[in-house]
Amino acid sequence: MPLPTLLKTPALAPHELSAVAEQAVAELLREGESANTQRSYQGALRYWAAWYAMRYGEPIALPLPAACVLQFIVDHAQRTTPKGLVHELPLEIDQALVSSGFKGKLGPLANNTLVHRVAVLSKAHQVKELKNPCRDPKVRELLSRTRKAYAKRGELPQKKDALTKDPLKLLLATCDDSLRGKRDRALLLFAWASGGRRRSEVAAADMKFLKKIGPGEFSYELAHSKTNQSGADRPENHKPVAGAAGEALQAWLEASHIREGALFRRVLKGGKLGAALSAPAVRDIVNMRCILAGLDGAFSAHSLRSGFVTEAMAHQLPLSETMAMTGHRSAGSVLAYARVRDALLFHARALFDVSPAAEDGASAHPSTKMV
Repeated sequence: MPLPTLLKTPALAPHELSAVAEQAVAELLREGESANTQRSYQGALRYWAAWYAMRYGEPIALPLPAACVLQFIVDHAQRTTPKGLVHELPLEIDQALVSSGFKGKLGPLANNTLVHRVAVLSKAHQVKELKNPCRDPKVRELLSRTRKAYAKRGELPQKKDALTKDPLKLLLATCDDSLRGKRDRALLLFAWASGGRRRSEVAAADMKFLKKIGPGEFSYELAHSKTNQSGADRPENHKPVAGAAGEALQAWLEASHIREGALFRRVLKGGKLGAALSAPAVRDIVNMRCILAGLDGAFSAHSLRSGFVTEAMAHQLPLSETMAMTGHRSAGSVLAYARVRDALLFHARALFDVSPAAEDGASAHPSTKMV
């Protein structure tokens, strides 16, 4: 086939990218990352830059040597000595990092935070195709031994408490019949009963993905999530919103007159609707309702997710069905969200409660027998 001869667009060199194409590649890569991931990476890199400048007296420049990464680890990881627990970050630098807003508080980092910051630095070297100091055998071995040292001292990651059925009922009891109360009740039940939605997923919920399948019953298509970032069409994308959750959602939609766009929005003075809720706003709603309910414990928006998984385990919902609701791709991941102590407590109580009502309740699906 003869090539066209009237094209005015300059021909490209097949073995190199133009500056415009390189920018397009970078923009697509950035857009394909979640907003949370972008914020997390940016925060970690800002911290690396601030620590490096204070520790070495010059701006950071990649690639870093492995010795620098080893120094970062011993600066931020606690270790046991005859004098007690110590770390190597000078107090003057520690105070400067905190006062400048790069660090939340004085002292060593949690092991998970330390590992994350090294992983982000590793990713930065990988993207720029530079020699990666984080893959140095000494760095890898030190990180491994540090994790074991933390575990040996019993310093395990602190998980938020789970909002299982009973504490969730207390939150729902704080939601009155005002427009804001109806929104919060619908939001809490939508997030919990559809499989424990992440706060970003609740904030991104849109009417175009909601389908009414009966009175007070809906199906929500979760087209994009942390575990399905490519938007693959899967049967488990369709999440049921029924029972108490469906009724609450229908009441909110009728009161707010929402027909398109964001499902959950700000409620302004005078009962007017504002813009879509942000992910931090979803977190704030959960925290506020926990305070109003007088709950004791450490709760967050993610407590809805762990609460659903814990309740599903307590009611012996098959793991495959639980994963279909939550969207987890591995059994290990979904079980990590369960608060086994609460699930075992449920079964321990059930051993001494053999009434018909208890037996009926034990087999109920957590998303339909919530309230």
